[in-house]
Amino acid sequence: MTDIKTQLAELYRGTDEVLPESGLEAKLKKGRPLIVKAGFDPTAPDLHIGHTVLVNKMRQFQEYGHEVVFLIGDFTGMIGDPSGKNSTRPPLSPDDIKANAETYEAQIFKILDEKKTRIEFNSNWMGDMDAAGLIKLASHHTVARMLERDDFNKRYTGGQPISIHEFLYPIVQGYDSVALKADVELGGTDQKFNLLVGRQLQQDYGQEPQIVMTTPLLEGLDGVQKMSKSLDNYVGITEAPGEMFGKLMSISDELMWRYFEVLSFRPLDDIIARRKKVDEGMNPRDAKFELAIEIVTRFHDATAAESAKAEFIARFQQGAVPSDMPEMTLSTNGGQLGIAHLLKGAGLVDSTSEAFRMIKQGAVRIDGERVEDRSLSVGAGSTNVYQVGRRRFARVSLT
Repeated sequence: MTDIKTQLAELYRGTDEVLPESGLEAKLKKGRPLIVKAGFDPTAPDLHIGHTVLVNKMRQFQEYGHEVVFLIGDFTGMIGDPSGKNSTRPPLSPDDIKANAETYEAQIFKILDEKKTRIEFNSNWMGDMDAAGLIKLASHHTVARMLERDDFNKRYTGGQPISIHEFLYPIVQGYDSVALKADVELGGTDQKFNLLVGRQLQQDYGQEPQIVMTTPLLEGLDGVQKMSKSLDNYVGITEAPGEMFGKLMSISDELMWRYFEVLSFRPLDDIIARRKKVDEGMNPRDAKFELAIEIVTRFHDATAAESAKAEFIARFQQGAVPSDMPEMTLSTNGGQLGIAHLLKGAGLVDSTSEAFRMIKQGAVRIDGERVEDRSLSVGAGSTNVYQVGRRRFARVSLT
């Protein structure tokens, strides 16, 4: 097994907190594989690279010979995680949970070693617990402690309703650690309260409490808000190689190092050396190429990554257009179609107001020519390549 000093350096990499601070080193000195748990509620079928920060940390533990447990919260998913929410979260149906869980399993094995990964469902123990057992479990926590949670406290003081079942969520998540006898639990910074409940419950049940390791919520492509599909600042791990590559190349030079730290599998020393070269004059674009190739290779393959790079260079440095752009036909009802409605109909913008804003920014082109007239109309019978920003293209025919 890798020496403890090396393990600590890599395992602490990209973390926000490790509680207690010296606890992980003490666990590693036991000289046995640790049980490392991370839970995921199957709330959506597709993951983005922000979700993989935790999975990457699991992979590090796995490489050092520890046992990782990918826990799918099919029981907690029916409660709905209240973390960071200002209203009661709607629970998932059993069918939604089953479908989403199946896609999770397929996606995580692009990062984790399938043969060395233990997948558990918390319904395996919670589904068999009767009402008396759940009441006994709930007795281990107080309302006062629950209201110490920032989101619960804000909702309570703000007069926002909190359903009783939401108090069960951190207790059930904490009991998962008891059921699994976890040595370490990983989670985002928004999960800190829930992870600490796990430590308390393990103590109550006579177990040595787990180490809590939190990882920061990854900033999205804008470098400001956390990565989220609803904010459209994400990189989906099932996206096409070219789309994934282009999005990664769009991040700022400073954000690139943040992504290197939490997403790259390169050793930390290698990343530090790479950053030093950039500081000494290496083009940061070349380092970004390396990051994008690594990520695309992980979720597709090396050939797809190199093709995506070549297409990116051709498109943005030589003025070429993508070969796999969507093609569609829109109706003008025998007349003409305004440019804003055309762009919206082609799916290149979400609204006509966004179209006007993009035109004002000089980000709209037809066959490579910039559009400056927001009142432009295009007549039936035409076929053109429409572009919005750097990555959105469509070949549109009007009838």
